[in-house]
Amino acid sequence: MPSLGEGRVSAPFTPPAVVLQQARERERAGSLPEAIERYDTAIATAEQCGDHAVLAEALRRLGVVRHHRGEGDESREHCLRSYGVALQHDDDVLAAEALNALGGMELAGGSLEDAREIFLQALDLGGASQALRARVEQNLGIVANIQGQLNEAVARYERSLDAYRSCGDEHGCAIAYHNLGMVSTDRGRLDAADCYFQESRAFAERVGDVHLWGLCLVNHSEVHVARQRFEDARQNAESALALFDQIGVRAAKADAYRVIGMVYRETGRPALAESRLRSAIDLARAAGSVLGEAEASRELALLHQTMGRNEEALRLLNAAYRLFRRLDARVDLVHVGGKMAELEGSYLALVREWGQSIESSDNYTYGHCERVARHAVAMSRALGLDEHSETTILLGAYLHDLGKVRVPHEILRKRGPLTRVELEVLQMHPIWGIELLATVDFPWDLKPIIRSHHERYDGTGYPDRLKGDEIPLGAQIVGILDAFDALTTTHAYQAALPVAEAIAAITRRRGWWSDRVCEAFLKVVAVNGPATPAAAESAESP
Repeated sequence: MPSLGEGRVSAPFTPPAVVLQQARERERAGSLPEAIERYDTAIATAEQCGDHAVLAEALRRLGVVRHHRGEGDESREHCLRSYGVALQHDDDVLAAEALNALGGMELAGGSLEDAREIFLQALDLGGASQALRARVEQNLGIVANIQGQLNEAVARYERSLDAYRSCGDEHGCAIAYHNLGMVSTDRGRLDAADCYFQESRAFAERVGDVHLWGLCLVNHSEVHVARQRFEDARQNAESALALFDQIGVRAAKADAYRVIGMVYRETGRPALAESRLRSAIDLARAAGSVLGEAEASRELALLHQTMGRNEEALRLLNAAYRLFRRLDARVDLVHVGGKMAELEGSYLALVREWGQSIESSDNYTYGHCERVARHAVAMSRALGLDEHSETTILLGAYLHDLGKVRVPHEILRKRGPLTRVELEVLQMHPIWGIELLATVDFPWDLKPIIRSHHERYDGTGYPDRLKGDEIPLGAQIVGILDAFDALTTTHAYQAALPVAEAIAAITRRRGWWSDRVCEAFLKVVAVNGPATPAAAESAESP
């Protein structure tokens, strides 16, 4: 009989379900290496015991953890194996859970349509489970939102909310209400957004999700700004800041500072607005939040626009534009195309206002850039140019006379012919326009239009005596319309010509522009006539 010292004691057996629970606890605590080890153990013991439910669950959760660690091939392999185990044992819900995880991986990889198809398969297979249905509908709503399909996003989020309610998941309800608030804001349905954010905040407080609670406050404050309830917006954002300070979330703090800056801007406190918006930019940049930095940069640009600091505003819009182009819908869960369209609207408003401000001191020139821009769009379309080229020409038309801010008023408003010296000064305005924009790097190449709109196809123009196709097409379009507007509007030294006479004058000088530009001009003017209201440009004529 062996002695006690020679005996061997077996390690106690731990049921696979217990090991799985231990792995989940390690995962929630952020101890991923330990979580992976426990999941591996749960898989091994579940295989030994024939516990298919634990096996499928452990495989799927291990796949998700490996996905978070950037181990794409392994993560998909684990989820596909989980799916296979579940199907083999006729467990539709666990199979659908595996599909939902795989769909999330496709979404994170940017394959939106593949993700959508997988989520739909998961819904079809395991939709009888309200808990699963809630999460899959939520994921389908996210895909729809990223794709800009806001009506579908709302429908999906509403179904997700109903499913969360059915299974008594208050935290899920908080998320669903928040998603509905966000998409309602994007759709301009502010009454609905008000209600959704209030509901989400109440649930988030009840379940103790401080981060979501703060997000509700910040996003609801944007609704308050849109409705000009500025004090409510400020109080919400300040409360959110206090919550974010508790949990140390810099990116979310950036959003709160941005909203406070917007409030100060809209209530006439520009110094405070600039301070808060710069803080928002710095915090977002430090947190690596491209979306937060882009949106704060856009809001600061709008502040500078209201202060007449147009060049600074354009630089900030350019920074925002570059940032928005870096947006990753997989991470930021936004419709990037919608964000870009909104930003381009800000560009157009700023450039248009700046163009008008150039003319505002002279009744004879007011409205010139607007008229040229309107016809320039029509000519761009007649020439079959793409959307990017059309936007380039539109913005270039608004700013083509920017350099005239440096031309003395006595020259611009002179009633008689200009002397040679005065004409030389006036002809500097294309170069001065380029100099004024030297530090602005546009997403559209406007500078050739500004510099070359007075060049002539026969080489007799200025400032560079370009000839033929050396002259950019956009500059030719703006140039011919600039000349036409000078002829058809009244100014200090001559009355406006009738349209027919102005067209005849342009036709006599058609050697100044290419044939295709002249033909497009004649086509557009024949249809539209001169733009209104009547005004004039300067002491320049064709």
